[in-house]
Amino acid sequence: MCTAVTYKTKDFYFGRTLDYDFSYGEEVTITPRNYPIPFRHMGRRENHYAMIGMAHIAAGYPLYYDAVNEKGLGMAGLNFVGNADYREENPDKDNVAQFEFIPWILCQCASVAEAKALLESMNLVNTPFCKEMPVAQLHWMIADREEAITVEFVREGMKIYHNPVGVLTNNPPFNEQMFRLNDYMALSPKNPENRFSDQLSLRAYGRGMGALGLPGDLSSQSRFVRASFVKMNSVSGDSEPESVSQFFHILGAVDQQRGCCEAEDGAFEITIYTSCCNADKGIYYYTTYDNHQITAVDLHKENLDGTRLVRYPLICGEQFYRQNGTEIDP
Repeated sequence: MCTAVTYKTKDFYFGRTLDYDFSYGEEVTITPRNYPIPFRHMGRRENHYAMIGMAHIAAGYPLYYDAVNEKGLGMAGLNFVGNADYREENPDKDNVAQFEFIPWILCQCASVAEAKALLESMNLVNTPFCKEMPVAQLHWMIADREEAITVEFVREGMKIYHNPVGVLTNNPPFNEQMFRLNDYMALSPKNPENRFSDQLSLRAYGRGMGALGLPGDLSSQSRFVRASFVKMNSVSGDSEPESVSQFFHILGAVDQQRGCCEAEDGAFEITIYTSCCNADKGIYYYTTYDNHQITAVDLHKENLDGTRLVRYPLICGEQFYRQNGTEIDP
């Protein structure tokens, strides 16, 4: 499954993990302002905001998993299996296919406020990209430096939730994820005080005991609680290296290791990649399961008035810095 978070120091950061048992060959992808974006039911956008993010390219079309546009608005889609429910076309609405939801929002919205206004007239429809690619069941986090929202399309209709923690995982629905945080309100980064009994001389015998009870399993709800606790108590400097490093440490709290989460087909779910985008500067950082070196792609180093996608395949092999010339066996 997956986890998405926001983080703000001097700049605003947006990113996620992609946890799955296989890769679709995703690439860091830049969509410049003049790349024509065709929408199945809403015509064609010849000019729009540029965006950078992680996407699988199919028939020349960027199927974004997460992206940030040049105005600093970020959006990520996460699995929401069993709860997502999309509609048939509605002639009175702006009909947007599920796979084009991220470019639909990011190509024309500069803020969460503008995205919420656009959502009022939108109908997310169950049109597949092609017959070989069924419609994915997802929900989304949309965020800028001022606020974050979670958007879900369920049987009852579209739900838009204010997201005060800036965190999203998978199931259950977001309002239930948030409610469960009540169970952990006693957790603290400080050492605990003895409230068990004033008749017992109990004491903390090690650091970190204020977080006893923080769930450590890989389920969606537990990852939501853990990521929220780590993010909300996170402290770092506001330089770019410190901020980016801290962001990866936050998502490192929910990293999935091969062998710990077995899929139905006998494969194992792992954290395929972790991303962190400086949404203010348009710099997209990432690591992969087998490459812990942080790689950066800068949106503004490309020709943003171009007409072609810019694609950077992921560097997946581990990168070693040989400080004293040590040879690493292949």
